Amino acid sequence: MVKKHQKDSKKSRASKHNNHDAGRARKINASTAYGTCSEQISPLGGLLGLTKVLDLFDFEKHFKESYHAPSRETKLGDYAMVMGIVMLMFIGFNRIWHFVYLRLEPMLCGIFKVDKLPASTTYWRYLDSLTINQGQSLLKIMSRLREQAWKRCGIQYSHIAIDIDTTVETIYGDQEGGRVGHNPKHRGKKGYRPILCFIEQTREYLYGKLRKGETVSGEETAKVIRSFKDHLPLCVRKVLLRADAEFMSWDSVEAALDEKYDFIFSNKQCEPPFDPKTWYRPLWKEEAEFNDCLYQPTGWGQACRFVAMRIPKKPEETKSQAQQELFEEDPYTYRIFCTNLRGKAHELIERYDKRADAENLIGEVKQEGLAAIPSGKFKNNYAFFQIVLLAYNLWRYFKLLAGCCGEKVKTLAGVVDNKIRIARLILLMIGAKLVKSGNRDLVKYSIHDTRTPALLMFYEFLDHLLFKKNQECKA
Repeated sequence: MVKKHQKDSKKSRASKHNNHDAGRARKINASTAYGTCSEQISPLGGLLGLTKVLDLFDFEKHFKESYHAPSRETKLGDYAMVMGIVMLMFIGFNRIWHFVYLRLEPMLCGIFKVDKLPASTTYWRYLDSLTINQGQSLLKIMSRLREQAWKRCGIQYSHIAIDIDTTVETIYGDQEGGRVGHNPKHRGKKGYRPILCFIEQTREYLYGKLRKGETVSGEETAKVIRSFKDHLPLCVRKVLLRADAEFMSWDSVEAALDEKYDFIFSNKQCEPPFDPKTWYRPLWKEEAEFNDCLYQPTGWGQACRFVAMRIPKKPEETKSQAQQELFEEDPYTYRIFCTNLRGKAHELIERYDKRADAENLIGEVKQEGLAAIPSGKFKNNYAFFQIVLLAYNLWRYFKLLAGCCGEKVKTLAGVVDNKIRIARLILLMIGAKLVKSGNRDLVKYSIHDTRTPALLMFYEFLDHLLFKKNQECKA
């Protein structure tokens, strides 16, 4: 007779994994049965977190106070129409006709309190009624949103850097404002040339506008610089402007000096006379040399400081030439900048080089819908431009709040540095089931999804901030 020892009858320990009720392994093959169910299921469960964030920032209140309504009246209202397009961009679609895929999306229908969303043509007609006035009012809404976001995220930057740059949006039809200009990837084709300004510390969009496809003039850049003061948070005391040579002019320098901003502008127009005896190297192993001087270009109102960096050219590995060149070229490559900052030249140029991240931000914004040009009318495209960047800023604040919660939840610790397309998989594309319990609607998430515990802790964090905000309002 075989005896069963006590050591063989011990209960197996429960797995620490989130999947406690896994049961037996499922077998899915070609003969697996299929059918339908009456429950509403959404792949966009993270939209519940967005509604909490919008409530935390009092977004609807600021929208109604600052938005300049167009002449077209809508049944759902201006807020629902604009936020519908913003939600479309937030989810990852960048064409108005993509609403055909979301008309019956239960999360979106629940947010807007409708059985189904309006047809895509309704949103298109509303977009067709928007003008430059609506685009400007959206900038005011974003400045209010920024103030609230910095407050709720605990951001108190007194010194910030603003990176200014332009990009090219190639157009392939007969859109108004299209011009043949600098377009390195599609030479000879028409395009727009918008200006975008980003804050380095938070990587959010501060100010910008859609422009015709022409080179930016000095007067226009000066107007952009003078507009920053209306969009900066109250805690900011000092601003550093960084821009490439396209923004280099006396108008830009004068505007920065008048507004008491620090600036570093790249230079390709002036040729300052540097003393050949004052070139230096910060480290003897480095090949690059640095210098500075005071110089007043023709037509400028005052002399400014110019800093320079020169790098020896590498000898070209070429075959024997039949004829030698008549004149010897300068053996150095130069980088020259105009600035009003003090300090050593190599330190200032190092600060300017951090501006390179603006190219990554512009590329990300283009992926999120900036490259989509929905209309042939310039005024409609101008308003759509600001709507896309409003959705981009909402993602920035959504990730910043998740990063604040990431101090307790390791899963969300690095989401701030992720691109939006990656953060969308972590915070938005989560399956959810909408059910009714009594007289309330509930959103339930699967315990089999490894993202669920972090998401629920994030929601608890947002609920705590909402409770704290309500207490402040009562006080």
